[in-house]
Amino acid sequence: MLGRTAMFATGLLALALFVRTPAWAASSHQGKVVAAGNGKLTMTDLAGGNQHTHDVAADVKVICEGQPCSLSSLQAGDVITVTHDEKEGKMVVTEIQKTAGGTSSK
Repeated sequence: MLGRTAMFATGLLALALFVRTPAWAASSHQGKVVAAGNGKLTMTDLAGGNQHTHDVAADVKVICEGQPCSLSSLQAGDVITVTHDEKEGKMVVTEIQKTAGGTSSK
């Protein structure tokens, strides 16, 4: 009987976790900066194609070569990894990491 109770409780826990999982999960990708500022980030893929623009969360965490920095610190050509997630019903960039090997065209 204890076995059935444990299985039932495990099933309820699994169901609760499934129901609470957001539709959009955080994801990330790499690319190069085209422009950054005013709550927007325009970037390309690493090869310089597929230019696209993201909305940036007001509380975005920006890290430049291991140190905290600001969105306006990013320059065209910098190699970055962006993480985006849902905030207030909208998909936005929540973290940007500039890597040490990033090249700048400026």
